[in-house]
Amino acid sequence: MNTIAKTIEINAASGKSLEDAVQSGLRKVATTIDKIQGAWVSDIKVRTSANGDITEWRACLRVTFIVD
Repeated sequence: MNTIAKTIEINAASGKSLEDAVQSGLRKVATTIDKIQGAWVSDIKVRTSANGDITEWRACLRVTFIVD
């Protein structure tokens, strides 16, 4: 039997950390998509305050899952 995988792109954000942004994005996707196999962080961005402090981490993820 052949296996088919699909990849989607999502954006996730967190005021806590990059890891938290990635984890929360994956958890949200997992509520509607089964059989997630992995993710690739394709881009990282931050929002900053006027004095340069990071206020939000943003991650662009490519999430791969198996299609039945």
